[in-house]
Amino acid sequence: MQQTIEPSKDTELPLDGVRVLDLSRVFAGPLCGQVLADFGAEVVKVEHPGRGDDTRDWGMRIGKTETTYYNSMNRNKRSITLDLQSKEGVQIVYELLPKFDVVIHNFKTGGAEKLGLGYEQLKAIKPDLIYCAISGYDTSGPEAKRPGYDLVIQGEAGLMALNGEADQPPLKFGVAVVDLMTGMYAAQAVLAALFRRERKGLGQLIEMALYDCGVMVTGYYGLDAMLLGRDPARYGNAHPSIVPYGMFEAADGPLIIAVGNNNQFDKFCRQVIERPDIVEDPRYATNVERAKNRVTLTPLITGLIHAFPRDLLLERMTACGIPCGRVAGLHEALTSERTRRGGLMREMPHPVAGTTHVFAPPYRLDGKRPPIRNAPPTLGEGTRAVLQSLLDMSDAQLQELQALGVLTLPEAPANS
Repeated sequence: MQQTIEPSKDTELPLDGVRVLDLSRVFAGPLCGQVLADFGAEVVKVEHPGRGDDTRDWGMRIGKTETTYYNSMNRNKRSITLDLQSKEGVQIVYELLPKFDVVIHNFKTGGAEKLGLGYEQLKAIKPDLIYCAISGYDTSGPEAKRPGYDLVIQGEAGLMALNGEADQPPLKFGVAVVDLMTGMYAAQAVLAALFRRERKGLGQLIEMALYDCGVMVTGYYGLDAMLLGRDPARYGNAHPSIVPYGMFEAADGPLIIAVGNNNQFDKFCRQVIERPDIVEDPRYATNVERAKNRVTLTPLITGLIHAFPRDLLLERMTACGIPCGRVAGLHEALTSERTRRGGLMREMPHPVAGTTHVFAPPYRLDGKRPPIRNAPPTLGEGTRAVLQSLLDMSDAQLQELQALGVLTLPEAPANS
């Protein structure tokens, strides 16, 4: 039985009363649904009765049906199982639809229509529906039917070309950044559509393409490339126009130094590395000159930093108001006092594993984080409860659908 932590009675979230039918899988679509769930929407995730979301088999196993990958994108949701290849499964979606405000999916272009779940088909049932379709590429273009994969689009959108060191091959980002940003952009679009519907009573078709969002992620580097007429240089951990800025090795470990202006550089030279002669050298007196002469300045600074203990450098820079920090390992960061104090990582009850770690929402509303109302759900944990409460289905009807392979039911509670 799915265990939850309920919000306090006085908790009011912006999307209380909004219902979202999440037909998506993997990353971008589920993240969009999770954002809406964090803001209070009731998100029902529809999964295949046998395999569930693909990511239930990606990452490290938790319990019987969850993984670390799956759990990172599916908190605050309920899971129901429906075979959308069956007419009975699609009929249940039709019956649920009037009770929902938003549908999210990432079927291949044309796939939703083939199932009977396209925008026009569902709009006929619920005219004010907000329908968010996520694809790999522009659905009106020649690549409409190409599957979209984060790694492929990182390459095609130029993201890999701007990432990494100048003397190394193009490098992907450590996380699926295109999927991540597409999910966030999609959630923004849904929120805008909900606002429009509140004012005008109209639904909306939202189409998001991974490639489009990948291009947006290039940001100022993308505009640099257009202005230059070529790829901008890659600087790895350094900055193209601020020096010194990046990761450096102290005597006992790595740290980040971001000297943002000339006043900070003066203090850095005089009070941190004890070399006033460097800032007095006209080649390094201003940031424009430092960037121009980075080839000589960077090795000099790097060698001097390596002679000092990390904590001493951090103490001195903090006293001078110079942005700086330790380079932490991932586990170290997630178990740090800073993370603990912020309440960013929670331990939630799990029906099989006992407990499981779940990220808390990053937002603060009126000074508080939204609560984690539901841990990432086990496969189909809400099938019985959701279909009985929203469609008034009887146990006999549910058992018949399970026998047909349309859905799977969780085990009934011991006291039922």
